[in-house]
Amino acid sequence: MTIQVSGVVVGNGLALPYAEHGDRSGPVLALLPGPTDSWLSYQPVLERIPRSIRTIAVSQRGHGDSDKPASGYGVSDFAGDVISLLDVLGIERAVLAGHSGSCLVARRVAIDHPGRVAGLALEASPTTLRGDEGLTEFVESIVLGLDDPIDPDFARSVVVDTSSGDIAPELQDRLVGELLKVPARAWREMFAALLQYDDTGELPSITAPALLIWGDADRVVGRDMQEQLARRMPRADLVVYQGVGHTPRWEDPSRFATDIAAFVERSLPARP
Repeated sequence: MTIQVSGVVVGNGLALPYAEHGDRSGPVLALLPGPTDSWLSYQPVLERIPRSIRTIAVSQRGHGDSDKPASGYGVSDFAGDVISLLDVLGIERAVLAGHSGSCLVARRVAIDHPGRVAGLALEASPTTLRGDEGLTEFVESIVLGLDDPIDPDFARSVVVDTSSGDIAPELQDRLVGELLKVPARAWREMFAALLQYDDTGELPSITAPALLIWGDADRVVGRDMQEQLARRMPRADLVVYQGVGHTPRWEDPSRFATDIAAFVERSLPARP
């Protein structure tokens, strides 16, 4: 079964495209791309995940070819869309995977709707970005001044700086093209919201198992954050990718797919 691209209208009327791979009767893995990425950012791993798992990668509001409302780009807004997506697709429980800032979205869903989340796969997850000096400088010096259309050179620098210059040129080009679809207003509201969000006090209430995937060459999120998450989340395990940066699934997609598939099979076993 190849990747199938479809669209869904969630409860608030927003249309969100998503890509799907695998057996629709299998356990569900829902992939949430990081800020400014679309479902295409998961293309390197989608077909590597076993067909026995129903894998869904969604372009969140404001990203890729999804609808782009005038406002509503906070963590809770994205989390509400995830629940609506599961409802519309008739999915009772899923393993949620997030990258970077979208790990906060996945965690928000697990905190507010624990019965819907069988597990959390958190790739390069921060603890909180509230008051983060690096992000604050990025927002104040660059994001607040963005205008449409987004500059392609800036877009490419974001892709390279949050991953590696070694990723395949054709993948880099696709990622840059998708990033350019995110309007400046979404950048501004989304990153301003990330600077205010902090769920660390709620993490001990997460009952779902969690897999923390982190590369030790990550220049955005440090190991100290991973260790804090492992301490605060009752059922969290940390897996470290040596020599890998902020986006492990781009640099080592085969290992990422293997690790996340094994986690899904442990967290949400297939029905006999």
